Amino acid sequence: MMSAVALQMVGVAGLLGLAVLAIVLSRSKFATAVIYGATMVICLAALAGALRWLLGGPVDATGLVLPVGLPWLGAHFRMDALAAFFLVVVNLGGAAASLYGLGYGRHESSPHRVLPFFPAFLAGMNLVVLADDAFSYLLCWEFMSLASWALVMAHHREAGNARAGYIYLVMASFGTLALLLAFGLLAGPAGDYGFAAIRNTPHTPNVAILVLILMLLGAGSKAGLLPLHVWLPLAHPAAPSHVSALMSGVMTKVAIYGFIRVVFDLLGQPTWPASVIVLGLGSITAVMGILYAMMESDLKRLLAYSTIENIGIIFVSLGLALAFQANGQKLPAALAFTAALFHVLNHSFFKSLLFFGAGALLTATGERDMDRLGGLIHRMPLTSFVVLIGCVAISALPPFNGFVSEWLIFQAVLQSPGLPQWALKIMVPAVGAMLALAAALAAACFVKMFGVTFLGRPRSPAAETAVEVDRYSLAAMSILAALCLLAGILPGPVMDALSPVAVEMTGGRLPVQAHAPWLSIVPISESRGSYNGLLVMVFIAISASLAVFFIHRFASHALRRGPAWGCGFPDSVPAAQYSGASFAQPIRRVFGTLLFNARDHVEMPAPGDTRPARLRIELHDLIWEWLYQPLAGAVGYAADRLNALQFLTIRRYLSLVFATLVTLLLVLAIWS
Repeated sequence: MMSAVALQMVGVAGLLGLAVLAIVLSRSKFATAVIYGATMVICLAALAGALRWLLGGPVDATGLVLPVGLPWLGAHFRMDALAAFFLVVVNLGGAAASLYGLGYGRHESSPHRVLPFFPAFLAGMNLVVLADDAFSYLLCWEFMSLASWALVMAHHREAGNARAGYIYLVMASFGTLALLLAFGLLAGPAGDYGFAAIRNTPHTPNVAILVLILMLLGAGSKAGLLPLHVWLPLAHPAAPSHVSALMSGVMTKVAIYGFIRVVFDLLGQPTWPASVIVLGLGSITAVMGILYAMMESDLKRLLAYSTIENIGIIFVSLGLALAFQANGQKLPAALAFTAALFHVLNHSFFKSLLFFGAGALLTATGERDMDRLGGLIHRMPLTSFVVLIGCVAISALPPFNGFVSEWLIFQAVLQSPGLPQWALKIMVPAVGAMLALAAALAAACFVKMFGVTFLGRPRSPAAETAVEVDRYSLAAMSILAALCLLAGILPGPVMDALSPVAVEMTGGRLPVQAHAPWLSIVPISESRGSYNGLLVMVFIAISASLAVFFIHRFASHALRRGPAWGCGFPDSVPAAQYSGASFAQPIRRVFGTLLFNARDHVEMPAPGDTRPARLRIELHDLIWEWLYQPLAGAVGYAADRLNALQFLTIRRYLSLVFATLVTLLLVLAIWS
């Protein structure tokens, strides 16, 4: 009987075979149905295998060695609890995106640019999770990056997409370089790149901190940590919507997997200063990400910035796990680690759902600008309902899944008084306050998104004539919406399923939640806090039903009509409604001046002048302007100067080679 890892590798081979088949069938009218349908079947099979491994009880990790890769090492692949969980995330997201693609792909203008790379992208993500040596990991990481870059460039003729692809490729290359250096340090002088050998090799505190920083640069650039986030708001709008869902809901989680694999597994016992770095970066990323999202009117850019916020939340929880683990507090460490993994899963649900919703709106209206939509709740009622569920879930409101994972993170924050270091005693409550601010801003952001997009009156002819999308797209969104609810009202089974991962990475585990009465969850003890999502849902349903009953029973049945509220203006044109910019104005006034150098430019004609009044909002991405633009300018300047080297004579080339050789020999002599 084939081992679990061998079965997963068969699925990967099937996905790679589909990529080749897509090239052959790319011009066929059946290509979309065949490729997406087969990809969905393979992802569902891989998902079932990973779930069976994860839920099957304690099982020893299984490995597989292929005769490729480095000659003396081979290519190692391995299945353990951590890999099984992330394979669930990857293949569940892949199956949902494939189902969505069956409908969305019919409207694709260039299917031959998408179909070959879609299964290849999924194969690359599976391989990264399964890789068990540094060479295989980096090779699969690059394959994943290049496949996703090809998908970002699928519509390269549209304005801005080529630039988005270029920046994505540069950031991906930078991340790979950081990972290469990190694995080089982990391998040490012996140069053994197998994860088993690295795991058994002790590492000095200085090497551990340096590897942590390199992993934050390498994995953080792919995940979207500040200030390495600049590719997300460019690449996500450029890619097809189901690819955006994979990149945001799944690929960023593969980057988090790499961070966990190295920092929690290969490096060994962490030190508490490492947690300070992760906590600081995570909290800043969470707040800045949602502030960026609040300023956006482009649906897909807003969702991309929201991904940055959620990545920050996950890293905060991982930082808490590092802090507790460094101090030998296994139960709080398991709580924080479980909360991080739970949020990884939750974010893959609701962010994929929301990107699918944005794709449905793009298909129905051709618009991504919220200020050109509106009134779609009447024209696309099913889409509006499932997107509303996604908005409530990502806003961390009960009874949906986003609330549970963030509640668990705050429960971990409340365990911080037990930490012995005063720096952590002071820092962790401050980080908790920043998470609370991010949660409040996220709720405001998605009230803005849903209200401006679906409520009110249509602001453009495209919104006025929109119709509901196809049944495949609706089915994919409905499945994810149902998962958001199920994970919110039944979080106990999810937490129990995550226990093997927590035991493997932190050495501690939470109490078995199946033993708690009434399907409640008790992460530490009942005196510390408990939650029952099912009872909360029942309470909300009964309260809402009673409110509806009393309103219909005792309110007047007389029909009353009045003018639509126009924000204090008597003009009934749709342009007088609240826009995304006007909704975000209070937040922009509070934070924008400092963080975005925001300016409102008002052009108000004199009395009697027939020209219209105009409001122009000026926002600046200070990270881009202060960090990346000067860096790009310096690289361009250096390239222009070094360009003269290609016009040297043969004598000068030989002299340059001789000088370089002498310099290297001197360095070697001094070093030895």
